[in-house]
Amino acid sequence: MSATLHFERSEYDMRISRTRQAMEAAGVELMIVSDPSNMAWLTGYDGWSFYTHQAVVLGIEGEPVWWGRGMDARGAERTVFMEKDNIIGYEDIYVQNPERHPMLTLAELIRERGWAGLSMGVEMDNYYFSAAAFQCLRESLPDSQIKDATGLINWQRAVKSEREIVFMRRAARIVEAMHAEILERVEPGLPKNELVAEIYATSVRGADGHWGDYSAFVPMLPSGMDATAPHLTWDDRPFKSGECTFFEIGGAYRRYQCPQSRTVFLGTPPQKYLDAEKAVLEAVEAGLEQAKPGNLCEDIANAFNATLNKHGFEKDSRAGYAIGLSYPPDWGERTMSFRRGDKSELKPGMTFHFMPALWLDDGGLEITEPILITDTGAECLCTTPRRLYVKD
Repeated sequence: MSATLHFERSEYDMRISRTRQAMEAAGVELMIVSDPSNMAWLTGYDGWSFYTHQAVVLGIEGEPVWWGRGMDARGAERTVFMEKDNIIGYEDIYVQNPERHPMLTLAELIRERGWAGLSMGVEMDNYYFSAAAFQCLRESLPDSQIKDATGLINWQRAVKSEREIVFMRRAARIVEAMHAEILERVEPGLPKNELVAEIYATSVRGADGHWGDYSAFVPMLPSGMDATAPHLTWDDRPFKSGECTFFEIGGAYRRYQCPQSRTVFLGTPPQKYLDAEKAVLEAVEAGLEQAKPGNLCEDIANAFNATLNKHGFEKDSRAGYAIGLSYPPDWGERTMSFRRGDKSELKPGMTFHFMPALWLDDGGLEITEPILITDTGAECLCTTPRRLYVKD
């Protein structure tokens, strides 16, 4: 039975061609791709199998080769465009076995295909490629030069195709629906886990006739002093009057991620929160004005921070990052950031999470926007009103 592809074969061919050009420029003859986002982008592979060792192996010619756990080869047959001969599974005896590392079988595959001795690129600084994997591969292929090619493929994904942008827009509709559900239901006394259940239900039901995928991040909704930290999740404690909660959530469609944050104050907010809201909103506008082709990522950060500082607030972390196709534990693309010193040029088709969060001494304020760089400027992918929400 043929695989289900979400993009035309010509688009995958274009992605592979672009990657091979980058490989040639980096002196890489064989790319071992372990990042599941990059695996999916190159071949269509899609499965929750990234907790075991797997990869797409891409040479300078021919089809890519999917390699992974034997039971997951069936999933590859269902999702990738390659012929069955280029879908290779290893025996389960190699799964989480300290005496038999799966990279032994990858090294064997490389030798069988005549690739031993080539200059090989691996994604060293990656969630899914371990130190043990590198050591085993290096010891098993002593005649091969192994290079760090972290980010080589991620950078090829920066400018989205028209169909990718369609998927991003569908994800945007989903996160809008999630925020609407939050604003409808959040109130003092409601246990947090009950609201999270509704957030998840909405995210999976989807919006505008399109189902929802799983987000690469879990919902984050800290309140009060917990909101002075950026990455706390939830428990069963009820929401309280007099506390601020930010909701950092993301809609997803076919693994394309669209994060957005909004903040709710239950009761009457102190003046400093209103001052922070004003500062952030003006700073966001200043940043968006710089979000246009030809400008640099740092131009957005510098404009945002200059405006924020004018109002007496400071942010010492980046103000945004590239987004797109992603798997847990991160919905970013791990390339460009909105911060001083990032000279990456903005181009039409790039997508970012403009993340101008503030963490105060007794809470946090997040009012963020997923944006698309267009021919003339920036388009906010979501229509959720940009403000601090106040609810009794």
